[in-house]
Amino acid sequence: MSLADRQIAALMRQIATQDMIEIIHPFAEWRTFGALTYIAECYGFRYAGVRLAGKQKMAHIQLVRDTDPAAQQRAAVCRAAFPDPGPGRPAPGMHLGSLTPVPEAQADVDLVTTLIRYDAAGAAADRRQLLAMAWAGPVLFLLLAVVTGKYAVLLPLAVLTPAFLLGALRINTVRRAKLAERLVAAGCTPVRDEAGRERFGRPVRHAA
Repeated sequence: MSLADRQIAALMRQIATQDMIEIIHPFAEWRTFGALTYIAECYGFRYAGVRLAGKQKMAHIQLVRDTDPAAQQRAAVCRAAFPDPGPGRPAPGMHLGSLTPVPEAQADVDLVTTLIRYDAAGAAADRRQLLAMAWAGPVLFLLLAVVTGKYAVLLPLAVLTPAFLLGALRINTVRRAKLAERLVAAGCTPVRDEAGRERFGRPVRHAA
């Protein structure tokens, strides 16, 4: 069984038994998450967001069962066409035995992948948190320098810490802006969720 087959099988087990699912695969590429999310949406789920968990900030792609009648109708059509994806059996929108989209599904997979990357970038770099760390860090290192007398070690850290954090924030901001441009070009609309986070809504979800 290929890695793609195992990932699809794990996803289908969740789809069959849960109304809220998470796609978690260590070291998975964003396009893999996008392909799996596409498959889940074909079976009546809706992409809900990304959370980063653990010391390694592993991405957890969150989906919920979509109760919209149109979504459930698409799911019924998909189940009829693809009743049991797995080894030797196709999954919707994918080449057999892989998570490589067929041409007809490529644009939809690319769009949901970009949405995931945009949300993940926002989760990885909380602006308020990074700014607070950028200014609190130097103060802490200066106090430690006064207490310990290790100025040669701690003063450079007091200077480099905010530079590193503000640089990371800048890089993340530029990256998210580029992703946002792609989403707007694809017809997505900027929105704010219940927590006040900047998100994007798709104009329509893909058909199965």
